[in-house]
Amino acid sequence: MEPDLFTAAAEERQEKDPTGSPLAVRMRPRTLDEVVGQQHLLKPGSPLRRLVGEGASGPAGPSSVILWGPPGTGKTTLAYVVSKATNKRFVELSAITAGVKEVRAVIDGARRAVGGYGKETVLFLDEIHRFSKAQQDSLLPAVENRWVTLIAATTENPYFSVISPLLSRSLLLTLEPLTDEDVRGLLRRALTDDRGLGGAVTLPEDTEEHLLRIAGGDARRALTALEAAAGAALDKGESEIALTTLEETVDRAAVKYDRDGDQHYDVASALIKSIRGSDVDAALHYLARMIEAGEDPRFIARRLMISASEDIGLADPTALPTAVAAAQAVAMIGFPEAALTLSHATIALALAPKSNAATTAIGAALEDVRKGLAGPVPPHLRDSHYKGAGKLGHGQGYVYPHDLPEGIAAQQYAPDALKDREYYTPTRHGAEARYADAVEWTRKHLGRKRS
Repeated sequence: MEPDLFTAAAEERQEKDPTGSPLAVRMRPRTLDEVVGQQHLLKPGSPLRRLVGEGASGPAGPSSVILWGPPGTGKTTLAYVVSKATNKRFVELSAITAGVKEVRAVIDGARRAVGGYGKETVLFLDEIHRFSKAQQDSLLPAVENRWVTLIAATTENPYFSVISPLLSRSLLLTLEPLTDEDVRGLLRRALTDDRGLGGAVTLPEDTEEHLLRIAGGDARRALTALEAAAGAALDKGESEIALTTLEETVDRAAVKYDRDGDQHYDVASALIKSIRGSDVDAALHYLARMIEAGEDPRFIARRLMISASEDIGLADPTALPTAVAAAQAVAMIGFPEAALTLSHATIALALAPKSNAATTAIGAALEDVRKGLAGPVPPHLRDSHYKGAGKLGHGQGYVYPHDLPEGIAAQQYAPDALKDREYYTPTRHGAEARYADAVEWTRKHLGRKRS
């Protein structure tokens, strides 16, 4: 609902003396130009700039928007900026506490405001994914008729959590995780700005790097940790936030790991080589280091998928499906729960029988192609479905394998230059043993000569 007199008075006192508010609240941008990151949403003429009155004149009014992004990327901040900058009536609701009754009250108030004194209403609805279908339905007439301009925020995929009629009446704006440089700029501003810490403490490079790892692209988390560590340092009479002070404050040890430098690749390499070497304990150690350092879980999952084909292959045909399923799960759930899925996949891959036969097979085939060993496709294998193909001899003499009792036709498949070439050399490890038997049998029945 709209702020009452007590809420308004509290906000006024907060603006005059902000020290009682959390650092993350005090450092909220006051204009769109102060917003960190999300520049793809803040270009001139963008829906958010039109919401605050920039270029919103004329017959085309501002659109309702749905802000979708991870926690701490600025959804509430953008709504706050709109509330301060717009000349419209601004109402905020949370789907955690509000229901259809509260929504209808806002809509009734909006209709009275626009009819009574021409004041348009912007409704910010946080956590819209928590609304049921019926509750979301109650918003439709107001959005449809533009009795309110809706700003809805969600951390859940709106294609699953927001009803289609509401999606079709709104613009979906996707917020990206903040980069380390975005968060770094925010931390440095908070250290020196009078609204923040006003230069009371400094932040050494190693402490700053650890703060960035803790943040994981979440501005609110970064500022909360900074405020706690600054308070601890000042209580000790120190003007510099030492790494040990930050570690004590957030109860999380620093991991020597640079996501953009050698450590990033060294630890990732060690993870894969430990899996290849079937050392499950070492693999879990390197996985834990990557998780604790704030590595992107999607990067880890991609490495596991590559390992499943590169180092395991057909020795365990379930390895790749396991890794792919893990990657899909990680993309859906994120940290911290994604750690369980990554552990599941890492253990399965480390303990699987190993074979690089698929890797060496495609490597050998590519090498021949790059050397120019290709040649034309044998005529009987060429496409014979188009008119005139028969006159060219395409498809003539082709033997359909399904017409034969054993389902295999002894005819030439490779180009002449490669007709006796063998690329796949299966191992006898795990399930690949049966593929070794199959390769031996089929090559024999194809009448292939050993190369």
